[in-house]
Amino acid sequence: MEGPSEHPKQSDPDQPWLLRVRSEGESAFNELYEEVAPALFAWARCRIRAGRGVHLDPADLVQEVWCRAWRGLDDLDESVPLRPWLFRIAKNVLLESFRSHQRDERSGAMGPTTRHMVLQNAPDFATTVSRRMMRDENLAAFDRVLQGMPNAERDLILLCGLEGLPLQEVAARLGLGVEAVTKRWQRLRERLATGPGPTDILK
Repeated sequence: MEGPSEHPKQSDPDQPWLLRVRSEGESAFNELYEEVAPALFAWARCRIRAGRGVHLDPADLVQEVWCRAWRGLDDLDESVPLRPWLFRIAKNVLLESFRSHQRDERSGAMGPTTRHMVLQNAPDFATTVSRRMMRDENLAAFDRVLQGMPNAERDLILLCGLEGLPLQEVAARLGLGVEAVTKRWQRLRERLATGPGPTDILK
């Protein structure tokens, strides 16, 4: 497997990320995005598989999120945390793809290789990052672990570990108490730490 050096060093969580990006420009945004990209890719793989029949490549989603995020920086409030914001964009991209898939099915336009997102002029950085995610053996091993898990555990990983949602919000979504979610997530995370795949992508 590829070593941990494949995943970038974490930035200072106490530094307002948007102020840094507005000060330092695209290179700073790329560095921050690269930290979240493995989690986005792992999340996309799992969600797309659950969509059944949607021809969307996780690498395309990672590139599209970069493009939309970069375009949306000017209108963003400085208090917005990076990771949840990027995942909101990812969810919108995925939802649009699902809707496109449904329209194509109804109209009879679906084919075995129909893709619901064909990117043009994607930035070199976004393309490079997404291709590296596709080749990352650690991420592939992590995906195999996710596939073998019960739905309840997989949901915890997606919501708590990858999306980084607050435990209160996760509890409300799953219809559980906050204490129960906290304990389950702690136990699950301890288990994951001893298994294959990069646990450093988890929030």
